[in-house]
Amino acid sequence: MKKTVFLTLLIAVVYALHQDFWNWNKAEPLLFGFMPIGLAYHAAYSFAAAALMWVFVKFAWPAHLETVEPYRQDNKVEVKR
Repeated sequence: MKKTVFLTLLIAVVYALHQDFWNWNKAEPLLFGFMPIGLAYHAAYSFAAAALMWVFVKFAWPAHLETVEPYRQDNKVEVKR
């Protein structure tokens, strides 16, 4: 339960941070002399979103998806009736 609530709050925080209203009217300062602050923010946000997806795969991946049926040597399909 705690894990589910924590991951849900994490999604809400990342979603809220995507709405960067504080950078909407800014073109300055330029990072590295050429990159507007809004573009740099979204580049950093993309890395944060990728890290969040890694967290979800690591801690919230359904275990039943990892079970694999054994391979049959005779290549016959087993029909259940």
